[in-house]
Amino acid sequence: MNQLKQLNDRIVSRVNCSLSEFDFDTEPFVTSALEHDKMLEFYAFYGITSHHPIYFNFKNSNIAGSYFLGKCYVGRSTIYKSDIRGDELKRKGDHIPRPNSIPLVEDEIITIRDSLLYKTLVHSNSHNLESPEQFGIHNTISAHYVNIHGTTLEGCFLGPFATVDLMNLHSCIVGEFAYVQAGELFHRKIDPGTVWVRSPNFEFKYKFKKDILDNFVGINSSHQPRGIIYDFVKEREQSYEKLFDAINLEPIKAPESSAVNRYAVVIGKARIGENVLVAQRAFLDNAVMNDGSNAQENSCIIHSNLAEKCIAAHGAKIIHADIGLETFVGFNSFLNGKPDARIEIGEGCIVMPHTIIDPAPDMPVKIPDDHLIWGFIGSEEDIENNTIPLDDLAEVLDTLKIGKMTFSGKGSVFIDAFRKRISQVQLLNGSLFHNNKNRGHAQDDQNISFNTIQPYRTGERMGLYPSIRITP
Repeated sequence: MNQLKQLNDRIVSRVNCSLSEFDFDTEPFVTSALEHDKMLEFYAFYGITSHHPIYFNFKNSNIAGSYFLGKCYVGRSTIYKSDIRGDELKRKGDHIPRPNSIPLVEDEIITIRDSLLYKTLVHSNSHNLESPEQFGIHNTISAHYVNIHGTTLEGCFLGPFATVDLMNLHSCIVGEFAYVQAGELFHRKIDPGTVWVRSPNFEFKYKFKKDILDNFVGINSSHQPRGIIYDFVKEREQSYEKLFDAINLEPIKAPESSAVNRYAVVIGKARIGENVLVAQRAFLDNAVMNDGSNAQENSCIIHSNLAEKCIAAHGAKIIHADIGLETFVGFNSFLNGKPDARIEIGEGCIVMPHTIIDPAPDMPVKIPDDHLIWGFIGSEEDIENNTIPLDDLAEVLDTLKIGKMTFSGKGSVFIDAFRKRISQVQLLNGSLFHNNKNRGHAQDDQNISFNTIQPYRTGERMGLYPSIRITP
């Protein structure tokens, strides 16, 4: 156990060095979050399919309760109850279209070194043109339920429920419940509850009021989470942990074109249509998943109906809601309808990442087709200040301010970029599969073999996993 503690001390020292200009100490988080005895309780596991290249290399690390797929290297790191999904990594021979057509000479690999990822999802592929064959996470600590989506990191701390999306960060702090997709950032501190999307043609920015954010995702002095959203997730954690205790489970019934992961929770009366993906650690309770819809990692669909080709992105929570055709519900959104006052979102809507809709128990919410939705909605006034028809946004050429949201640039380009991304997600997840064309995760993930790895349980290396290399 001493070597495991020394490993975590080393990670703290490296990250603190990178963040010294902010006078930021990560040690209280690590000390409070990691109970070393618990790191012996959960085995790690990796998936094998005929559709994904296989290469796993674990060295001088703890990987308790974590799931790996694709190509991954983990060295001198602690990965605790995290998902490291390499099913969308670039392949040898692929070409990166910009700035010139750059061919890849080998498969991309997720490389994690000198880092602590705590209940974190790592997914997609790197958008770092300087290292196209490596999705790198170095000298970084991420807290509860962070999404690291196609983002390379060096010397960073990510607070609980933060999302970093398709970008590169160097020596940055991202506060709790912040969402950032802003190209490349150096030595920046992103405030908690910031939703920031930036490209050469537009910029979207919103920041939650502190009292609202603290109510839903607050933190204590050690950066441990609290609040309504954390309590909601914590209440369901035991359901996932029971899945780790069983070797063989009856598969969930689903059409041949759909995939329900062995580590997803499906209870109540669930209906799963064609071309549906239910990813690991998704939680379905009395959920209707119509054809081509998907529930991504850490999402919850409870007493809700998703129409065809809907996307519940990583960490999205949808309760007592009806979601229209081809609507996108973004990362870590919290749509908290009530049994007698449901949330209804129309067709073709875009629910921005980290949106919170939590009205009074007697207030139904109805948002028409083709709207952009963001921020916090708890009243009728909030609906006015946090939604806009997409046609109206498309006419914006300069600056738009509504409530606490500021948009600048070309609204039509923003909408087009979002719709292209939604189409890409549908394609990758297998929503568009037909006549054996457009295979995606819903088809490729149907027959995953899961293999387990366990740590040393006694002796000097207690808590560490053996160095192991797994190849075809």
